[in-house]
Amino acid sequence: MSWTATARYGLEPAPGGLAFVQDLLNTLSAGKPRKPDLLQTAEDARAWLDQALRNWSGVTHRTAPGIELTAEDVEGLRDFRHDLGRTLHGGHGGHGDPAAGPGPAASVLTLPTALRLDGRGVVHAEPRGTGWRQVASLALTEVYQAQCTDTLRRLKSCRNPRCLTAFYDRSRNNSGVWHDVHVCGNAANLRNYRARKRADADHT
Repeated sequence: MSWTATARYGLEPAPGGLAFVQDLLNTLSAGKPRKPDLLQTAEDARAWLDQALRNWSGVTHRTAPGIELTAEDVEGLRDFRHDLGRTLHGGHGGHGDPAAGPGPAASVLTLPTALRLDGRGVVHAEPRGTGWRQVASLALTEVYQAQCTDTLRRLKSCRNPRCLTAFYDRSRNNSGVWHDVHVCGNAANLRNYRARKRADADHT
């Protein structure tokens, strides 16, 4: 099973339905050379969403909702992707200031979700709404479930501000900061090295 947006950056998907959230975040234009924005047009967005919903159904073993995206939905979906990434990752590459503690619980977006009790006594959260709001409801449902299982903290965006690709940190101590240490990590280290050399030269 290949998550289109995530796979093009050479990344493994997050576990379970959280992979849907990761893939949505990775529809953005990033990489070197830069990959296209998969939400650029309504046709692009529909193609991505159809594949992502099939994958989501496969990993969650649930029936994917039928979601129709209009041309007017595309801008709303892009705005939601931006807000989701900024909110999850603190607005600076996935790593806020831990010493600052959590900020006020300001509501960025409120979306409808239904809770359903099945015959086995299991409660399921189901997205509601239409168009991009239904996509957003599904994504936030998965975010909430990942919070409950303490896996959301491993979904990060690359610290490289020119990249911001969403990756799932599988390191033992959850210390990863780059989506690819050889690409973004080495480039950042080289920039820092050059900056230190310039600073040293200025003081001689």
